[in-house]
Amino acid sequence: MRKTMQKIAPFLWFDNQAEDAVKFYVSIFGNSKIGSITRYEEEAAKASGRPKGSVMTVAFELAGQEFVALNGGPLFKFTEAISFVVNCETQEEVDHFWEKLSAGGQEVQCGWLKDRFGVSWQVVPTVLGEMLQDKDREKSKRVMAAMLKMKKINIEALKKAYEAAR
Repeated sequence: MRKTMQKIAPFLWFDNQAEDAVKFYVSIFGNSKIGSITRYEEEAAKASGRPKGSVMTVAFELAGQEFVALNGGPLFKFTEAISFVVNCETQEEVDHFWEKLSAGGQEVQCGWLKDRFGVSWQVVPTVLGEMLQDKDREKSKRVMAAMLKMKKINIEALKKAYEAAR
């Protein structure tokens, strides 16, 4: 019996690193797997300028979320206009995903990073959203000010800012 496809799935365009990127991502996230791999047949290879027999697409899941990666050539690049948010419950989770995803990439600001393939990620503790939405605007302002000084988010520092006396 065929599995029902997710209604909406991100489709990531790589130059020629789709398979390497997918292996990298699947190694980082639990409940993840590589699905089907399609290869360029002669006609598609001619049309795209990709080598015949090379990987065209890789279907995969990260934490149960379906994705497809395409080796489409150098025409398009990733930008920060699209990013993936990794919601973390603990500092250990933040540290794990930050360390793994930023390896060979670039640490940016406020929990944002670019991985070694140029894909943007936000590694965010779930408590951050709760603090920023607090009805006490002074608390949320202090949390925002603390976060703006961080690259990787530090939950303890956010809590200290949140609980600081006026």
